[in-house]
Amino acid sequence: MTKDCVSRRPDVVTVELVGGTEKRPLELVIYDDSWPVIFQDHQRRLRKVLGTTGLEVEHIGSTSVPGLAAKPIVDILVTVGDITAEEDYLAPLLSVGYELRVREPGHRLVRTSARDVHIHILQRGDEAIDRYVLFRNRLRADAADRSLYEAMKSALLAEGFDDMNAYADAKTEVIAAIIARALASGA
Repeated sequence: MTKDCVSRRPDVVTVELVGGTEKRPLELVIYDDSWPVIFQDHQRRLRKVLGTTGLEVEHIGSTSVPGLAAKPIVDILVTVGDITAEEDYLAPLLSVGYELRVREPGHRLVRTSARDVHIHILQRGDEAIDRYVLFRNRLRADAADRSLYEAMKSALLAEGFDDMNAYADAKTEVIAAIIARALASGA
């Protein structure tokens, strides 16, 4: 197993990419009604393997927004009491077939071997949890922001991104603007 340590921004702590940097084709597909079903299957699996260690399990990301085109990767957010106590959650997740992909301060990411489900693990109280949920809820409720976000993703992918990290970084400004509007509206 190879590991690459990269920092996407010079002011951010280094991220460990287990398996190294990956290039893979990125594509948007029309919304698929199976995405919530896939989430529910993994939610049950996560609750079974994590028990009370997994405090919250939320469907996040574009696949959680009906009608929004997305990369066909279901993103799931799991909160734990102590992110540094990996023995409480990481070993159980690996034992049922999830693979560790990212380890960084305050965040772990495991995924399926098919790379079609990404599970983001954060510690309860992390401000990123509220941002993920607020962003999802805003896109579900606001057609203009949903259209803006989809158009921006389409434009970025037309540029030929094949690196998930660079693609994610390129979306940061638009995501921040949508979250700011959600906060201003009291959503």
